[in-house]
Amino acid sequence: MATVTRARRAAIQRAAQRIRMRCQREHHTVERTVTEIRTALVEVTALEAWRLALGWSRADAIEQVAALYVDAGLRPRGLTDAMLCRWEHDAGRWPDDEYTVMLCRAYGARPEQLGLDRYQWASGPGMFRYGRVHTAADDGHGPHEQEPMRMTTDAGLPAVRESLHLALLASPEGSPLVVDLAEAAVEHYALNYSKHPPHVLFEQVRDVRKLLTPALKSGPATEDVRRQVGWLSALLGNLAYHLNDVSGARVHLDTAAAHGARTGDRRLEAWAWGAQSMVARTSGRIESAVEHAERGAAAAAPGRVRAQLHAWALLPAFAAAGRGDDADHALTTAMNELDTADEPEAPGRFGFDAAELALHQAEAYLALGRADDARACAESSLAACPSGTPGWAAASLVLAQAETSGTARDAAQRAHDVLDRVPAARLRSTARTRLSRLTGMLTSHAGADASALAERLRTLPPPIDAHGQALTS
Repeated sequence: MATVTRARRAAIQRAAQRIRMRCQREHHTVERTVTEIRTALVEVTALEAWRLALGWSRADAIEQVAALYVDAGLRPRGLTDAMLCRWEHDAGRWPDDEYTVMLCRAYGARPEQLGLDRYQWASGPGMFRYGRVHTAADDGHGPHEQEPMRMTTDAGLPAVRESLHLALLASPEGSPLVVDLAEAAVEHYALNYSKHPPHVLFEQVRDVRKLLTPALKSGPATEDVRRQVGWLSALLGNLAYHLNDVSGARVHLDTAAAHGARTGDRRLEAWAWGAQSMVARTSGRIESAVEHAERGAAAAAPGRVRAQLHAWALLPAFAAAGRGDDADHALTTAMNELDTADEPEAPGRFGFDAAELALHQAEAYLALGRADDARACAESSLAACPSGTPGWAAASLVLAQAETSGTARDAAQRAHDVLDRVPAARLRSTARTRLSRLTGMLTSHAGADASALAERLRTLPPPIDAHGQALTS
């Protein structure tokens, strides 16, 4: 869509108001009003037209969405004017599933009427299914709808492995089909990484890598198989890290980097070194973290991948080392690379998006003692994350750390909210580390609140017990 000037935008608002008033006098429905607005004003998107047809400002729409959260017994997620503006005017920006539900409920419309028809609409208004929001069942006037089974549940994971196994039975030495299935398996695990407890996904990824190992010995597709083994090793490294197995993570990530270098897959090599930097930083090996990050950035191709390595690896490594100027330079480079990238965002474990960038900024600013900047970035990241996800938990806890000196009680409540919403089996080691760090920060600011949080953490089941058994979900 072409850029609309500020003067033209103001004229559109006035014209839409006149159309709405005329339609009200003629007793037209809101949907008819939307049609007339969009017919007369071609620049207006469906989402904006519904708001204008209702006579709402963006502040009014935000208030209505927040009220729906409160009515459902939920804390509003922090929808902002800027976010709603982007969704209305930028065809490449979409609200996530949960915000789509709330906008549909607030406007009294279906997703396709709002131009948000990526999502599946069930039978009849108010039956859009997603996560914790169910309008027909919420009010007690309709039959309780069960959440439809998704093939990203634990039940779907073994089927991916079994399909690859069947292909390998036909071609033990590997084949184009085996390579395609292995690549599809990597994509499946990466895209659905956050939907499974780490130990559950670890077992499946390990089994698939084990199935592929014989095909590395010989065969026409050896190098292509090796590349997928490298990506599976990268996943295992990240999963081991989230299970607090630092030494295991280092081994798997070294394997991933080696396979990336051997097969010429620079993206794999760059990502593996970035993950090694993350592991080293968590372990307190700051010089190694900087070295790994620089090695990953050197291997990264221009665009999104280079932006990711600068934001995810170099920025926090420099911040941990107290190198503020270098950290600022890494952040500037990341943003410049995103501005020129053909695809600035990508989903999944190996992807990168604005919410992740804001989270890395926030943590870097915390390390550099810039609490106000950290708070603003953490709030931005939190607003973009669906509630209850690992990204939401991370942003919540980083925001809580930024709040400790000013609103310590709010910071403690955020931590309790994370523990309430995220089951222990899905609580990553990174979240546990952030919780522990937050408790220490709260000790001097919120005595009773800090003590209650510390006690709750003390009784939290470990992800892996003393006998090596994983916590079950």
